[in-house]
Amino acid sequence: MTNAFTPVISATGLFTPSDIITNQELVESFNAYVDLYNAKNPDAEPLVHSSVEFIEKASGIQSRHVIDKRAIVDPAIMEPRYAERPNEQISLMAEIGVAACRDALAKAGRDIADVDAVLCAASNMQRAYPAMAVEIQHELGMERGFGFDINVACSSATFGIQTAADYIRSGNARSVLVVNPEITSGHLNWRDRDSHFIFGDVATAILVESKELAPTCHWEILGTRLKTQYSNNIRNNFGFLNRAEGKGPIDQSGPRTDKLFVQEGRKVFKEVVPMVAQMIVDHAADLGLSSEALRRLWLHQANQGMNRLISQRVLGHEANEDESPTVLDTYANTSSAGSIIAFHKHNDDLKAGDIGLICSFGAGYSAGSVFVRRVA
Repeated sequence: MTNAFTPVISATGLFTPSDIITNQELVESFNAYVDLYNAKNPDAEPLVHSSVEFIEKASGIQSRHVIDKRAIVDPAIMEPRYAERPNEQISLMAEIGVAACRDALAKAGRDIADVDAVLCAASNMQRAYPAMAVEIQHELGMERGFGFDINVACSSATFGIQTAADYIRSGNARSVLVVNPEITSGHLNWRDRDSHFIFGDVATAILVESKELAPTCHWEILGTRLKTQYSNNIRNNFGFLNRAEGKGPIDQSGPRTDKLFVQEGRKVFKEVVPMVAQMIVDHAADLGLSSEALRRLWLHQANQGMNRLISQRVLGHEANEDESPTVLDTYANTSSAGSIIAFHKHNDDLKAGDIGLICSFGAGYSAGSVFVRRVA
């Protein structure tokens, strides 16, 4: 394969919101809401307080970034509040996506005029159309090429990377931006004790290019693999046909909470860990890679227990922080962006020839693996 058709990762970009919610803040807010609810509903089954210890034992999360935390931690509101923007103003999701894209372009020394396509790969889109990717393309000043949206929940980034790599391999593009704006605070039920601590907001971007364009230091994509398997255990039923049900607006404290993020956590853990571990092992074997050849795993940042078991099955031993770094503690679960944040923050120390794995997994079920090798 010539350099013109060899896909590489030239750079990644990251946008991190400035607002942080610690577990202590989250627990204080939630427990105040519980007290208000129980006082107003003396005949209902009482809600139970949460604790920092419960959250950290269940997830390993200590804090999370959000776009604006004020309404989220207000016990009387407990959901994000963003002012509606006029059509002439860039949308919130596109805005953070653009910031991540600009960071990736700057790190690669690339001008937007060199980019052929923008793929917006995320768990939720702010609207159905125009596509977020096209808005991001426009805001970046990209006057040619194309863009479209991809939604495969937490696996969206790796699905986007394979799509971009396929464009490079086929010669249909030479430079593709995959952008992952995740405002996951918008689909989270902040009044649910079992899940209100899970998510955080962020945006990442991956510049996938033909090797001939890449900067001296880049990551050659050795292989990509995608997998889907239907499951109801992670679900969000919000959609444009909800209005046809005639049931009125979403009530976050009532039976319509399935229009937000819901999951059967124990089932997800039990079913996803072996599925993902086996996919990685099989993919590595098909590429002729042994576990000893893997210098680092950048796994989806959803749950520290899941990552510990997956890495153990892949490497044959429990991974240390160097072999499988985490950002879950400070970013929480950022859906499709999680493995990309881990890669973005923890790859500079690797040497030429080192091989690593970017892997994401989540609702669907869906999973994607991307094996990469450091060049220069």
